[in-house]
Order: sequence, then C-alpha cells, then structure tokens
Amino acid sequence: MKAPRRLHVLATALGVGLALLSGSLLNATASTGSEQYAAQQEARTPKPTIVLVHGAFADSSGWNAVTGRLLDAGYPVLAFSNPLRGPVADGAYLRDFLATIDGPTVLVGHSYGGAVITNAATGNPNVKSLVYVAAYAPDEGESVAAANALGGGHTEVTNHLVLRPFPGAANGDADAYIDPAYFHELFAQDLPEATTRFMAATQRPGALAALVTASGPAAWKTIPSWYLVAKQDRIIPPEAERAMAARAGSTVVQIDSSHVAMMSHPDAVVKLIRDAARG
Repeated sequence: MKAPRRLHVLATALGVGLALLSGSLLNATASTGSEQYAAQQEARTPKPTIVLVHGAFADSSGWNAVTGRLLDAGYPVLAFSNPLRGPVADGAYLRDFLATIDGPTVLVGHSYGGAVITNAATGNPNVKSLVYVAAYAPDEGESVAAANALGGGHTEVTNHLVLRPFPGAANGDADAYIDPAYFHELFAQDLPEATTRFMAATQRPGALAALVTASGPAAWKTIPSWYLVAKQDRIIPPEAERAMAARAGSTVVQIDSSHVAMMSHPDAVVKLIRDAARG
C-alpha cells in the first residue's frame, strides 16, 4: 500500500517540476520573442543619422569603436569636429552642421560635447533624442564648472591643467590641456597606458572660457534623453552626472567605467544609442 503513495508523491513532484520548467521556457521564449520583435521593427524602420560629438581633451577618433558597431548595424553616422570654444558658440556651429542632414537625427555627446548638443538641438524638429555619455547636460544659465558641483560632486581635473595662449583669446582666456602626467589617472584609467599616452600627446584643448560660459536654452527640456553614468568618472563627478540625468528626466544606465566609456565599454554605449534611436 505504501508504493502507490510514493508513486503519487513522485508524480506530484515531477508535475510541479515540469510546470516550473514549462513556465521558465515560456518566459524565455517570450523574452526572446520580444527581442526578435524589436529587432524586426528596427530593421523595418528607417534609421536616424547618429551624430557623435566629442568633448574637450579628445577628438572624433574616440568614437571609433562605437562608430564601427553602429555602421555595421546599418546606421548612418557622422562624427562632428567640436571647436571647443564655448557651449553657445559651439552649439551654433553644430546647429548649422545639422541643417545639412536630411531626416531624423540622434545627437550623442560625450563630456563637454553634452553641453554642445544641449544648445544645438533646441527648436530642431529633426532631433528625435539626445544621448549623454558621461556628459554635461547643463540648464540654461549654468556653466560646465557649476554643473560639476551638482549632487555634491567635486573634480580634480582643474588642478591639473596646462594653459597655452591662442590668437584672439579674450583677456584671461587660454587653451586648456590635461597635464600628460595625470592624463591616464584622470581621463581614462581603465584603458591601457600604451593607449592613453598617445591620447595625452594628441589631445585637443578646450578654451578655458568654455568651462565658465553660461549655457543657453536646454534641449533636454523638450527632447527625450538617455544618459550613461560612468561610476568611476574622475572628470565629471558621478554624483553630478546622476543629478543632471535626474533633472533631465533621462533614461539612465550606470556602468563601472572611466570618463571614456565609449572607448572602454563601446557595447554598452552602442546599446544606449540604439535604444534612443528606437525611442
């Protein structure tokens, strides 16, 4: 009489196990189906042009890993050469650049480049989304230097700048470079030193005035935004990044990265851009 009861218990346990396994398989199938559906929708929808905007102490080559992945995924990509003179002036320069592009665009800014896209996109109906990669998203009237203090943040980079004159600079202005001795430590500590020594030697300077010039009307108030917080950033305090992202109502991801997330974590940056492109 005991054997049938043991068989009943075994059958019950087996039934529960099969039900759980079936549920797991259904969930996995549903998840895979959702991803396949998103991929199919993305393939059917004309892709926006992705405009990549670098920041100070860098140039467009910093986007190489991201650019290659986006091109392979079928996105038109343009890497904008940022003048690095001031957020309003550079924003106007980018605005004229965008006027030559037909169709929808997604603007992606790194570091100071975020301040530039914030100024350039205002009032442009073709800009469907903004992506900030460890970037400044200043409010109107706010400078980059002031934004560093948001959320109680603090940056050491201003203590390690090398200043050099440039023709036509206003009184007290100069080109600012990161001291090469501190470049790896501050700018890109998760990249090989063999890479960062070349980055330090070839860095493009930003005008010192660009750090303290008030930003214009903020495009993130009217355009959806996505924000990547670099939790190990030593240029823009992560606390300030989180504060700017929250203020803008951005969709946020946070990763363990230095300031140059687009170089050390290109896959995460590309995913964020593609999410923004899909809206």
